[in-house]
Amino acid sequence: MASARPEFLDGGFRPLQIYEQVAERIRDEIRAGRFAPDSRLPSERELAARFKVGRPAVREALGALQNEGLVFTKRNSGSYVVPAALDILTQANGDGIGAAEPDVSPTSALDVRLILEPAIARLAAAKGRPDRAAERYLAQMETVTDIADPRQRALWNESDRLFHRQLALMTGDPLIVRIAEEVAKTMDQPLWKRLKDDGISDASRIRLYVSEHRLIYEAIVEGDADAAAFYVEQHIRRVRRDIAPK
Repeated sequence: MASARPEFLDGGFRPLQIYEQVAERIRDEIRAGRFAPDSRLPSERELAARFKVGRPAVREALGALQNEGLVFTKRNSGSYVVPAALDILTQANGDGIGAAEPDVSPTSALDVRLILEPAIARLAAAKGRPDRAAERYLAQMETVTDIADPRQRALWNESDRLFHRQLALMTGDPLIVRIAEEVAKTMDQPLWKRLKDDGISDASRIRLYVSEHRLIYEAIVEGDADAAAFYVEQHIRRVRRDIAPK
């Protein structure tokens, strides 16, 4: 796919993220009738080849289109165009939908976290102190047994997001905290939640994630900076494999 085309905003412009470009190409295909309402879309691999992008960008685009109500996904079956897709697109154009700030690409957010969070874990481990808030978030995550239950899923997502933000607070560095706050905001966006909910859907995966969070926290409290950084890095790589497989 060509480099990101600009989107003009209040006299300026910003480059569109790759997933936004893919989503717009799919919208164009729906408008043109090549992806007809009530039909099954090509697979992620086929769309990636068609648009010359990676599968993570396609998955993010499909997640964004799901959030818009244009497509829906059946597990182990694929993604489908909703019957009312053309009406939704017409209404969206009339309402000027798309002017709002788009969600950050979850893949890009994970790339940033992979750089930032091991360093945060090292700084927090240098303090080597227990943290009641982090322990509370861990305890909340450990209560989740049915990720399909909307209330438990919401508790999991919020506890996970706040736990990672709390690691930054444990460093005692105000600038690190401000940066981590911005990263934490991406984990509260609809596209992040969509991909995470689709990619992490069984109880055994949740238990594994809880164990990884526990290892990170215990290494920090014990002052083992190398272990803390290692556990964080491995955890983020696992999240990426689960929600944005290549």
